[in-house]
Amino acid sequence: MTAFTGVVTLTAAWATSPAAVSAAEPWRPVVMVATGDSISAGFNACGWYVPCASRSWAAGDGQAVLSHYLRLRSLDEGITGHNVNLAVPGATSANLAGQMAGAVARRADYVTVLIGAQDACVSEERLMTPVAVYQSRVTEALKLFQAGRPGGRVFVASIPDLKRLWRVGRDNVVARGFWALGRICPTMLARPTSTAAADRARRDRVRDRVVAYNAALARVCAAYGPACRFDGNALFATRFTLDHLSRWDFFHPNAAGQQLIAQRTFETVRDWAGEPVWNLGIQS
Repeated sequence: MTAFTGVVTLTAAWATSPAAVSAAEPWRPVVMVATGDSISAGFNACGWYVPCASRSWAAGDGQAVLSHYLRLRSLDEGITGHNVNLAVPGATSANLAGQMAGAVARRADYVTVLIGAQDACVSEERLMTPVAVYQSRVTEALKLFQAGRPGGRVFVASIPDLKRLWRVGRDNVVARGFWALGRICPTMLARPTSTAAADRARRDRVRDRVVAYNAALARVCAAYGPACRFDGNALFATRFTLDHLSRWDFFHPNAAGQQLIAQRTFETVRDWAGEPVWNLGIQS
């Protein structure tokens, strides 16, 4: 998959640094960075096998999604900016530290993290990232950001339920065709119609690995301190449907799916940012 990099920058004439904002004042980030994999890059959300930054749940500027970026911009008319992000299609937990280094270099005040689906979506189970390794990598990445931007804040999204993806697409012949031709997430999506005990057990084991990754994310975020928020498995528990998936691969979220992610995840940081401006139509 093609790599895609960038940063979301929000500027406000009255804002100097989030560290300078008192506890009584609403939080306003000056620089926002999205990190992670193809989901945060908006891959396949508006074109054939390309990232679509405008439809990223985290950093997109498209009204069809109403991303974290737009919800933050809605809070103050003085906030302006441009939107690209550091998420890279195909990235795994091994790439997160490098992305966080980029966030530090760009003096990020707010970073979103969604990483781990590609740690589980590999050609065979034995190649899935061990939970301890996954936790160590995420810990390293967040420590890097905390050291470089001690006043920054981090939002960590849970990994979506890959078994639900199989469940909503398994009876669709087109979805099964894309999964097979593209060798998409074989650990979960190989032989999607099989009811053999071995295949049922394989799917359960992959789901269990994602559950374990999400538990690791909760632990890492808790250790980071109050400047980190984990979504409490809200994204994992989201009951998305086939209508939320791209018709180019039946794996990545389309615009509706990206909007659903933005809605479910922004709730976790709403009290950081304050209530949205309702007359702009930005609602959860």
